[in-house]
Amino acid sequence: MEILQNMDNILKAGLEQIEATKTVEELQDVRRELTGKKSPLSEVSKSMGSLDAEARKQVGMKISEIKTTFETKLNEKEAALIASKSVLDEPLDLTLPGTKINGGALHPITQMCYDLNDAFASLGFEVYSEDDISSEKYAFDNLNFAADHPARQSMDTYWIEGTEDKAGTERLCLRPHLTGGSVRYLLKHGAPARFVYPGRVYRNETTDARHERAFFQYEALIVDKNISFSSGMVMIQTILEKVFGRKINVRMREGFFPFTEPGYEIDMECLVCGGKGCKVCNHNGWIEVMPGGVIHPNVLKSANLDPNKWTGFYINIGLDRLVMMRYGVDDVRLFHSGDLRFLNQFK
Repeated sequence: MEILQNMDNILKAGLEQIEATKTVEELQDVRRELTGKKSPLSEVSKSMGSLDAEARKQVGMKISEIKTTFETKLNEKEAALIASKSVLDEPLDLTLPGTKINGGALHPITQMCYDLNDAFASLGFEVYSEDDISSEKYAFDNLNFAADHPARQSMDTYWIEGTEDKAGTERLCLRPHLTGGSVRYLLKHGAPARFVYPGRVYRNETTDARHERAFFQYEALIVDKNISFSSGMVMIQTILEKVFGRKINVRMREGFFPFTEPGYEIDMECLVCGGKGCKVCNHNGWIEVMPGGVIHPNVLKSANLDPNKWTGFYINIGLDRLVMMRYGVDDVRLFHSGDLRFLNQFK
């Protein structure tokens, strides 16, 4: 049948036209020419009225097959053209300088934490971690805090809503210090032990240049037989020298902490002002960076250790303050601000 032969020619010509198309825009024009109202197939459809029933059936089926073939080839060609098309709307100029990629960097507090990890690892310490949510038992009871100690009050500690009227392990809080982790570790691993445990702690207090509500501590504990006070002092001086790369002037003052006996306030010379006095050191030339002392016998008992056999030494480093000393920054809140203009200085 002549009309069917003519349709084979339409199919062949259409496929050649699709294959020769070079752009998506040209392909849209080809799509209209092959499948639109004025396409050769539409003209064939208009002439079907003069055909008998059997011929109309054959021609109708042929038109449907050709349209399906055209749609399939047109879609395939469009996908191929889009995949090969440049994402640039204009020619690429290879002589132009490249765009600088801004690389990330560790937060200065994180970097200080890693430096301390390395320093303590060189002394044979293990790095330990625990959850940010603690309980009254581990934050206070195990650490020899009196039942009426003010640190247990909501004015100092963030208690978890719904547990305020409970006690012990059921009364939950955001950990106010890291020291509770020492008993967790010793209960699991026993003694002798030497380990550090860095992390964020939370205090319900007013913020200023030296204080934040959420800040970082870095605690270290060594438990063994016959640990002397001088061993703890050597550990403190060694760590500070490793962190700052030089000898740091340190002093120790008597201080009370329920989990130590005796306890000490450990100060270092303020590196922001060089010991002359500034707002960071409260104008006295020294800044408290860590409490410490000999572990209290009651804490050892809470960890199921015999205080007549074992002893130990704590230090609790104010990580944020060490970072302030390292870089000479006079306001701790800057490190927690999330201001990239400030933090990018420490890349």
